[in-house]
Amino acid sequence: MARIAIVTGAGSGIGRAVAVALREAGWSVALAGRGAAALQETARIAGGARMLAVPTDVTKPAAVDALFARVAGTFGRVDLLFNNAGAAAPAIPLDEMPVEKIWQIIDVNLTGSMLCARAALGMMRRQTPQGGRIINNGSVSAMLPRPMSAPYTATKHAITGLTKSLILDGRACNVAAGQIDIGNAATEMSGPMATGVLQADGSTSPEPRMDVAHVARSVVHMASLPLDANIPFMTIMATAMPLFGRG
Repeated sequence: MARIAIVTGAGSGIGRAVAVALREAGWSVALAGRGAAALQETARIAGGARMLAVPTDVTKPAAVDALFARVAGTFGRVDLLFNNAGAAAPAIPLDEMPVEKIWQIIDVNLTGSMLCARAALGMMRRQTPQGGRIINNGSVSAMLPRPMSAPYTATKHAITGLTKSLILDGRACNVAAGQIDIGNAATEMSGPMATGVLQADGSTSPEPRMDVAHVARSVVHMASLPLDANIPFMTIMATAMPLFGRG
């Protein structure tokens, strides 16, 4: 029986790479994201079969509930949530950042992840056979932040708290939870790293990036474990990126 996954932020970058890799590994995949055309393109890249595109704003409770209801109606269950949808913060001082932008980052990165985890946990608890897995996309920035990244870094610290709570609370219903912290995967979002990004000493310099396929394979590995085994936290990063030494 094919396993069923939901991937949020599946229209580009890490979400698209993970969705395609899961399909190649035999999963059926529900693609969630704001852009219908981008989701359809992900489905096309993955071959189309056993892919379900569901335009979803993860910050809206009704939209998240509709996503999980659609998955239940189409596939009957969910075995994996890859909680990936996220928003980056512009590198500007916190006191100069518009409050509206701060709320946007919190809503997508934290509220959206919380709502999706809430829906997944409920569905996994009620389905037969019971259980499943939730993998949250964290960030190495939660451990060692970049300059001028307070809203983003704060939300990623919160994701770590969410992951730890899910690890504990999921035990009662056979739900495993984990987190992948990623450093410098080559996506459109990380494009500026190739030309130069702000460093802790105030300089600007390019940083090495790694193929996003390495991230996708890592998520598939975490997802493919039996539910009596778990990787609570995994860090994958470009080897030569200036992370250690940043803190």
